[in-house]
Amino acid sequence: MRFLALVPVLLSAAALVLTLLCLFAGSKQGFMEDYAIVTLNTSRIGASLLNTTSSGSSNPIISYIDNVTNSIESEINDGLASFARDLGLHDFYSAHLLDFCEGYYTPGPVPNSTLSRSQIHRNVTSCSNRTAMYTFNPRETLQKELNASGHSNINLTDLDWPSDVDKGLHALIIAQKATFVLYCIAAALIGFAMLLALISIFMEGRLSAFINVLVDWFAFLAIGLASAIATAVAVKASDVINKYGDKIGVHANKGTKFLVLTWVATAVMLVARRRNKRSAPRKGGYIDEPRY
Repeated sequence: MRFLALVPVLLSAAALVLTLLCLFAGSKQGFMEDYAIVTLNTSRIGASLLNTTSSGSSNPIISYIDNVTNSIESEINDGLASFARDLGLHDFYSAHLLDFCEGYYTPGPVPNSTLSRSQIHRNVTSCSNRTAMYTFNPRETLQKELNASGHSNINLTDLDWPSDVDKGLHALIIAQKATFVLYCIAAALIGFAMLLALISIFMEGRLSAFINVLVDWFAFLAIGLASAIATAVAVKASDVINKYGDKIGVHANKGTKFLVLTWVATAVMLVARRRNKRSAPRKGGYIDEPRY
């Protein structure tokens, strides 16, 4: 029995747990909801239309604003209230690999003289059903909520929703689906690598050592690619939404916690691969790490 081989087993187990957490983060209410790939802030959506002077306009959202009382309109302009809530929308939508979660900022959506940013917290109210190769479609999600809240006469076009946001996110659909597939492959390969590392504690041989190193390499490659594509999706999606959605009060933040988690999983798998290679037996000693 070679106890030195126990180190790669533990490292692979850690990498597997981290990879699964990336895959299932936010998959249900109360489970790692903060670990989103991208979070869409819609609490101020349409707030720019509050200053309109187009009384009598045929735009239903303008008519709705005209019916808002002065006190409520003043609160919305001051950031004390969420215009999204008055329309039946949520303040934020957090996109995960398998679903999205939604909720409200409490006690208010925007920091001001009496409310600091550190006092604002996210209150998740619900999450969608888990779906393999899920892709978040803000336009479709927001329109469904408008319809469900009794504002079916209002659509996102009335709120000046930029078509460039839809185009930009549509271009990421393939990347989002590829990310899910790669995380599944990575989890399977890392689990297999952990099993092989465990077996190698009791077995010795150059063939088994070669297979261990090969599987470790593919596992590291899979989680590395998954992390890279997830990072690209998070950065690109947030950039597109912020670039075109700023004028209507819509903003997005890339999931820093998720990105840290996935890259830590990648780093742990890299260390596991190197440790497994060092501890693998060969005739006359151990497989040495190549010099670069």
